[in-house]
Amino acid sequence: MAITDHDTTGGWADAAAARPDGLRLVRGAELSCRWHGAEPSISLHLLAYLFDPAEPALAESMRRLRVDREQRGEKIVEKLRADGVPITWTEVYGYAAGGSVGRPHIAQALIRAGLVTSVTEAFASRWLGARYFVPKADLDVFDAVAAVRAAGGVPVFAHPRATKRGRVVPDELIVALADVGLFGLEADHEDHSPAEREEIRALADRLGLVVTGSSDFHGTHKTVQLGAFVTAPEVYDKIVAAATGVPVLG
Repeated sequence: MAITDHDTTGGWADAAAARPDGLRLVRGAELSCRWHGAEPSISLHLLAYLFDPAEPALAESMRRLRVDREQRGEKIVEKLRADGVPITWTEVYGYAAGGSVGRPHIAQALIRAGLVTSVTEAFASRWLGARYFVPKADLDVFDAVAAVRAAGGVPVFAHPRATKRGRVVPDELIVALADVGLFGLEADHEDHSPAEREEIRALADRLGLVVTGSSDFHGTHKTVQLGAFVTAPEVYDKIVAAATGVPVLG
């Protein structure tokens, strides 16, 4: 199992302590990135597996992202409360449990308040998708790939064809990222249609990249189940062999 919280390694110690015998734990993070080759720019997520969290450049980049996410979360809560929505920053911050604060935590508060029934509804334009949306800071995706590699990690592009989430990047960007160290593409994901998964596999094969799966489990407030999508054992072995940052636990 991999732990890849957004922009933080704060859960690594708890995950390691809770790991049962026989379970191998891959430590990592999911980095908030942006490609500036389009107008407006396109946000994307980069999975970073088995990197050294003490590597200065990546550690500082992740620290800046966490600070920005917290400030952004407070601004969203302020906007909601100004319209009479009965949630508090203390509650939202508590849902993050010491990790990076994100819109899913605000969605939890909206669900608790009975204003929405799911995270998907909370992310719609009426709520966090547009009316109460606040932009966030992101890493340049090329800088992020380079930083993950410098920290001994393995970078994998998360849900690259998830059109239901919004705009996706062109193949040309993925080709360019492969040239500078991208290791794989996440194909099996709940936000990918069967056709999109096959497109990713074909592109990965053409570029010599590995293909991974991911349940992208964010907690019981979302419908996806832990382990709903998995990565092939032989791909896991390639990821482990390519990493020099931290070892797999177990």
